[in-house]
Amino acid sequence: MKKGKIGVQMMMLKGKVEELGAYETMKQVNELGYHAVEVSQIPMTPENVAELKRASNDFDIKIAAMSAGLEPMLPGAPGETLTNDFEKIVSDCKALDCNFLRIGMMPLNLMGNKDDIMGFVERAEEMAHRLAEHGIELYYHTHHLEFQKFDGMYLLDIIKNNTTKLGFELDVHWIQRAGENPVELVKQYRGRISLLHLKDYRVAAMDLTDIDVNKDLAKFMDRFVNTIQFAEVGEGNLNIPAIIDAGLESGAQYFLVEQDEQYGRDPFECLQISAENLRKMGYSDWF
Repeated sequence: MKKGKIGVQMMMLKGKVEELGAYETMKQVNELGYHAVEVSQIPMTPENVAELKRASNDFDIKIAAMSAGLEPMLPGAPGETLTNDFEKIVSDCKALDCNFLRIGMMPLNLMGNKDDIMGFVERAEEMAHRLAEHGIELYYHTHHLEFQKFDGMYLLDIIKNNTTKLGFELDVHWIQRAGENPVELVKQYRGRISLLHLKDYRVAAMDLTDIDVNKDLAKFMDRFVNTIQFAEVGEGNLNIPAIIDAGLESGAQYFLVEQDEQYGRDPFECLQISAENLRKMGYSDWF
């Protein structure tokens, strides 16, 4: 029976890498039973690359994907980019035996302007062809902003229709937040995805203990409209098994657990809860 690989999006663990180092962080990922990671928001210093490589070998953890901006997030912002550091990023991918690279977000200064966005997409498509010569596939990670409409069409669909080599890393929480059905949307991207973010979507209980609604309606309304939370997989409202089935049918190889905010919980605890829930759903042999 066909199956995928469940892993961890390491953006959740960037604080742990700073505190414990990459090797010890990966050791604890292994102890939770995960054997694939996507490296994100972790500085790719020679030390971190070496520790990730050593941990990958020692704990049999596949480096499923790595992250790189196409361009700086804002003009002049620091950090590696494919435009400026192509050879270094390709070298890191080769060192870590990783052939999937993902752009986490388009530059902030381009958002909202269709012409600027399409220029970025054209450059990303060119970069996808360039990376393919080195055996590396390029993916674009989606949020909810890609569901803004231009001339009645989602930006995400416009990007898809204007590219052939660039793939998509769909994030099911953000699809839900954008008002679409993650199961159906994932199916529409069959053949264009290899990486899928498993991130649940929870409507939190409202805590009004510190608010006098009669005196501070604005504070109440702020909390009222911000009860949507990121949740451990299986602790929210999404139909995770249906999403996983749709992902597998559509070409996803890696299903990466992510939770942008942990609301005071230790991220390792969040990852443990997600893993336990996924095993209860029948995915034990995907770890």
